[in-house]
Amino acid sequence: MTLTAHEAWSRLLDRARQELPEQTFKTWLEPTEALSLAEDTIYVGAPDQFAADWNESKHSELLASLAPVALGHPIAVVFKVTEERRTRSQMDLFIAQPRQRPAHQGQNGASNSPPLSDRYTFGHFIIGKSNELAAAAAHAVAQAPGKVYNPLFIYGDTGLGKTHLMQAVAHEILLRKPDTRITFIGTEQFTNELVAAIQNRTTADFRRRFRETDLLLVDDVHFLKGKEAMQEEFFHTFNALYEGGRQIVLTSDRPPSEIPGLEARLVSRFQWGMVADIELPDLEHRIAILRQKAQLDHLELTIPEEVIRFIAENVRSSVRELEGSIIKLLAFASLKHREITVDVARDALRDKLKPADGDAANVPALNTAAIQQAVAKEWGVTTEGLRSKTRTKNLTIPRQVAMHLMRELLAMQLVEIGAAFGGRDHSTVIHSLERVSAMTKEDPSFAQRLGKLQSALESLRN
Repeated sequence: MTLTAHEAWSRLLDRARQELPEQTFKTWLEPTEALSLAEDTIYVGAPDQFAADWNESKHSELLASLAPVALGHPIAVVFKVTEERRTRSQMDLFIAQPRQRPAHQGQNGASNSPPLSDRYTFGHFIIGKSNELAAAAAHAVAQAPGKVYNPLFIYGDTGLGKTHLMQAVAHEILLRKPDTRITFIGTEQFTNELVAAIQNRTTADFRRRFRETDLLLVDDVHFLKGKEAMQEEFFHTFNALYEGGRQIVLTSDRPPSEIPGLEARLVSRFQWGMVADIELPDLEHRIAILRQKAQLDHLELTIPEEVIRFIAENVRSSVRELEGSIIKLLAFASLKHREITVDVARDALRDKLKPADGDAANVPALNTAAIQQAVAKEWGVTTEGLRSKTRTKNLTIPRQVAMHLMRELLAMQLVEIGAAFGGRDHSTVIHSLERVSAMTKEDPSFAQRLGKLQSALESLRN
């Protein structure tokens, strides 16, 4: 009897489960899937390159040694990254996935969008103070598409749930009206398809696809900046859909009025409906997010409540960072063959944690305060002035420089940088980073001054 790749891999996994610790098996082998089976080799898909390399080095030989008993003949096991998973968000890497909803089929039977994630529904979206306005607007749009809040424009920093809400709208509308024609696309893909349509002289088909859809979802519209031809095409597409009473949902990392290089007529249209932002979640919100992730991935017994609270108290930058911390903790505990406790979490996530008071002498002196002090001294202002709301030129430039250095040297999130300067909006931080980048290119003396200051601050790491 000839086995399929799936059948052969299932038999090997059944044998491997008897040989490996349960947590190791669940973390590294359970999320894999059989891709293909040659005469003497089975190719297995892993969630990412790290998982593929790890399985290749740690488990391939064991699995090959089990093949004669499990399959009746020798076989080599080769791990590679599953192509479909290359596009998944970080939170999904180590967890076996539910099946995704296939791309929606239009009336002509042709697929017109990538698949929606089954995780990105309203039921899986945790509402808190930071996102309640955006969530309420998304619910309203899903109840009456094209009638209220059209377009719905959701903005916020990376990893806070904009795409989740956007797809949740689509899921809800499909439940109510399964034959809805949905187009879900990123701005970069929109650009590439427009270029291809022009080159292939198929612009009529391109326009028909987007202008005859019932629900248009466009991610990252800030990438429209500076692209005149694409803005022109998007303008007419927007008008056609809006005038036809069809719903448009857009996401961006900043509000429409702060997207540089965006035509005024597009800014105006993006503001016609509802513009809602998503901010950084507070402690209670972060705990709720982590609890839900544990429930979704059946980790309640693996990750104790005190560990969830420990992570929530120490990881504050974004939802994606929270979920990434869970992944890192699971991998660390598996590698060390240890039960998950607060002490294990502290070891696994030490690069994300604030140092204890007793450890202050052993950590680098480079931090936000050091950067603000160094910049204030260089420009002859006070650190209080940098953090103030004052917008005079003698404070604006050093403030922008300090924000740039925090991004470059500390890899801080935009929201965190804004918080270090009196709670400024993340879009203000984006503008500051772009301004410093422009000044560096335009003014060699400024670039030299900035480089010297950055080198001096980097020495604080030693």
